[in-house]
Amino acid sequence: MNKIIIKISWLDPESADDLNLPTYHSVHASGMDVAAAVAEPIKLGPGEIKMIPTNFAVAIPPGYEIQVRPRSGLAIKHGVTIINSPGTIDADYRGEVKIGLINLGPKPYTIQRGDRVAQLVVASVNKADLQAVSELDETVRQAGGFGHTGK
Repeated sequence: MNKIIIKISWLDPESADDLNLPTYHSVHASGMDVAAAVAEPIKLGPGEIKMIPTNFAVAIPPGYEIQVRPRSGLAIKHGVTIINSPGTIDADYRGEVKIGLINLGPKPYTIQRGDRVAQLVVASVNKADLQAVSELDETVRQAGGFGHTGK
């Protein structure tokens, strides 16, 4: 297992006493749960999108990103998920990490302070050099799109 160091800083340390830093909740978890740093409960109605504060910023080493992903229980039980899933936090971003949530469920959902609203997954980044060509190599699939294999 490859571990890297990511620096994290509370933006308002005095108001973070009741919040946890993002945390892995099992030995083999790939995502760290992240808590909502809302000052008061936020109601997320069906179809609504809101940005949820976390009160922290990160310094990710070059060559890595943090992906912001939904928490499966929140998505399955309530229809609340990440609007731009997966979101990306780039290595050069130093602003507050915010979680863009959408309620795809049929009922309003209330986000309380400290609720685990997303998970953060650290991933390596590969850069590509694009090369313009007049033709691409042929494949068996060619331009077959969504569902073309019948499965």
